[in-house]
Amino acid sequence: MTDRELLLAAREARKNAYAPYSDFAVGAALLCEHGRVYTGCNVENNSYPAGCCAERVALYSAVAAGVRNFEAIAVTGWQRDVEGRPCMPCGICLQALCEFSLNMRVITGTPDDILVFRLNELLTHGFGA
Repeated sequence: MTDRELLLAAREARKNAYAPYSDFAVGAALLCEHGRVYTGCNVENNSYPAGCCAERVALYSAVAAGVRNFEAIAVTGWQRDVEGRPCMPCGICLQALCEFSLNMRVITGTPDDILVFRLNELLTHGFGA
């Protein structure tokens, strides 16, 4: 799967976001080592800490299915018909992802302007067990 295809999968997942408080819908698509893709969207809650980011929804879905090896995650966000800015994972999501791979690619941007980082570039001092 190409980075562009993974980003498009994240955009599709974003359509299911539940974001009535921030009006900021986020989608994520997590590519596993054997080519399977798990998607997630952000889910907000009136009790703010009870919500969950799209990246962790995708990660937890994959882990619940028994997957532990990941190659890349694509993330895309949208607010009030404005798209074009990169949507970066938050610190909690970066730390959750680094549990499985510090070398994972993080893909963001738009299908026409793709940015790719390594997880260890974004989370330079993540901690482990």
